[in-house]
Parts: sequence; structure tokens; C-alpha cells
Amino acid sequence: MLWQPSLPDSYTRMTPEALAEAITARRRELGDALVILGHHYQTDGVIRHADHTGDSLKLSQVAAGLAASRPAGRPLRWIVFCGVHFMAETADMLTPDGVSVILPDLSAGCSMADMAPYDDTVAAWEAIHESLRGRGWRGRVVPITYVNSSAAIKAFVGEHGGACCTSSNAREVFRWARGEAGAEGKILFLPDQHLGRNTAAKEGIDVATGTCVYDPKLARKGEALGGATDEAVHRSEVILWAGHCSVHKLFRPEHCAEVRDRDAREGTRTTILVHPECCKEVVDLADLDGSTEFIIRTIRGAEPGTRWAVGTETHLVSRLAREAAGRGVEVRILSSCQCLCTTMFRIDEPHLLWALDNLAGRFDGRGGGREGVSRVVNEVRVTRAARARALMALERMLSCTGATGARATALVD
Repeated sequence: MLWQPSLPDSYTRMTPEALAEAITARRRELGDALVILGHHYQTDGVIRHADHTGDSLKLSQVAAGLAASRPAGRPLRWIVFCGVHFMAETADMLTPDGVSVILPDLSAGCSMADMAPYDDTVAAWEAIHESLRGRGWRGRVVPITYVNSSAAIKAFVGEHGGACCTSSNAREVFRWARGEAGAEGKILFLPDQHLGRNTAAKEGIDVATGTCVYDPKLARKGEALGGATDEAVHRSEVILWAGHCSVHKLFRPEHCAEVRDRDAREGTRTTILVHPECCKEVVDLADLDGSTEFIIRTIRGAEPGTRWAVGTETHLVSRLAREAAGRGVEVRILSSCQCLCTTMFRIDEPHLLWALDNLAGRFDGRGGGREGVSRVVNEVRVTRAARARALMALERMLSCTGATGARATALVD
């Protein structure tokens, strides 16, 4: 997690109404040189200021499209990404150098992405290959990284001939990787073990015998293969990184059982719809699973009178529930626990206003700098070297999923 200085008290003391009014005023001043992107998991207070909403890759592709379509006299200068750090990195990689990507709170990271540090990944790659060579194996390991990963990991995967994937195209990327690896090849899937395991199962792999887990925490404690054995690595077609989403891991099989029990008591039928970042036990019990965009489309297309229990982030489910209620569709979150993306929650209206105040040169003693002088704060930049390698992984994803034109807008997380 990066360090974010505390905001001046004047921001945190503002009422929601005052914050909204000031943000609207700054947006008006900055005009179309500014675009605000809001991830689906953001609070309603932030989402209401977003020019575009969506998931991580979709928003980055939207930003790239906007930057490319602007005339020379009216360029896009600033993207304020109300998401988490890896999303801002991807937006920076997909937009020209003249566009500044800003994360309102630098401490808004992603626990899943942080579970796959670069040095640990290099060590795992070397340990896995050493183990396989020791058994006389001479095949190929193809790395795949979920887009919910750092630019450094995307660059590692790109450099080693692998590809990114999203939760909506993971199966297509798996098929490509299996073809690249050959009959004796293997996949190293980073950083979400649950998406990797669920995708492997859908592709016909026996996850009990055909996968194993590499845990970097155990590797740091001296277990060379992160808790796996030489035999398990050798027999597995997919080596899963021991990472997970802190939100989706909260949904458990017993939550599905509670829904089924309630239906049995009340004589109703509830459709369980979950994200594939949930553990396999939950996905197996659900009626449907799919990406965030799939979840949104499914609920928006639901027939009146139907009931749904949705396993994903609470702010998104609450918005979908309010929207669906007007059509006579009942939507509730699968678990009654607070399934909140706490790092995403760090982005709030005070931080958004602080970033916009700096861009507009409107400090009023609050934001530092000089009155009337625009200043970019919290800019997220990916080095040229890392960008080139990471884009290789993104381009392979787009190519193997049939999305012609790198940075196509059809693919979403």
C-alpha cells in the first residue's frame, strides 16, 4: 500500500451537500479536459460524480478511447480514476503520455494484487522450473495473470510469453494458454486462486488432481514450492497462486444453504448469482456465476417477480437492488455480512475534491500549492520498460479472445 498524506481538516469537515456542490463546480471549471471514472464498487456518493462507470479494464479502455478521439485542440489532460491502484496503472498504460492518471487516495490498493509481489513471483517461477527440471520435465509453463494485478506482474507475464485475462474471458485465455503450452505444458495462474480453480474446472480439469497451490507466504518460511510438493507440481496442469479477493472470500457455502432453506420454508425460488472470485464450493452451489458486467446485465434483464441472491460487493448489490425493485425484481446480497471492498472505500468525496481543487488551482488554504496554479497530485505512472512488457500480456489477451484492435472496448472484467 502506498502512503497517502492526511487531508486538511477543512475537507473532512465539509457536509456531503457542500462536497457535492464543490466537486460539481470544479468539474465545470476543468471542462472536458477532465474525465472521472468510477468503479462499480464505489459508494453512491462517488459514483454520482463519475462520467463513466464500469469495471477496471472497461474503464481503462473507455479512457483510451476518449483520449484517442479528442481533437488536437481539445485534448484529454486528466483522468481521475475512482478505483484502486492497479486500475490506475492500466489506465496509464493504455493512454498517451500527455494524459495524467490520478488516484484520489494513493492508499486505495487491492489486497489481491498485493498478494503477488514481483520478487515472490520471480522466486516462484524459478522454484517451479527447478522442481520440474529435477523430474526430467522439459515442457513449457505459460503464465496467466488476472487483470487485478500490478503492472509489474503484468510485465512479468508479458515477458515470459503469457497473457492477462478478465473474469469474463478467462476460459478463452485458458484455452489459448493450453494450446501454447502443449500436451505436457502447464499454466501458472496469478493472483486469484479461486478464479483460476473455477476456470480450470469449467475447462474440464480435475482440480483435485490437476491443480496445486503455490503460497508465497509459505515459500518465505522456507517451503521451496510454497507448500506444494514436487509430485503435485509435476502432475498438475495448473499451478494456482494463493491469492484471493477479500470481498468474495466472505461468501460461504452456508450462505447458499440459508437461501435454499428459506425458499423451502416459504415455497419460493431464489436464483443465486455469484462472481467467479468466490471459492469453488460457492460457485458450485450457485445457479449462475460470471463477471461484474454479467451480474449487472443478468439482473437488469431479470423478469418481474423473480428473486435473486447476489454474491458480490455490497455497494453494487445495493444499487442493483434499488434499480430492480422498480421493476418488481427482488435482489438481496447473498451474505448478511458487510461484504465491502475496504480499499476501494478509501476513495471518497473529500479526496476527490482535494484532487480536483489541486487541478483547478483552487486551494483556499486547503490543498497546498499556490492559488491559481494547477497541480497534478497522486499521479500514477508506469515506467516505459514495464509498460512495454505489460502491454504484451494485454495484447495477447485481446488477440487470443478475438478482440481485434488492441485496446478494443468489448472486453470487460
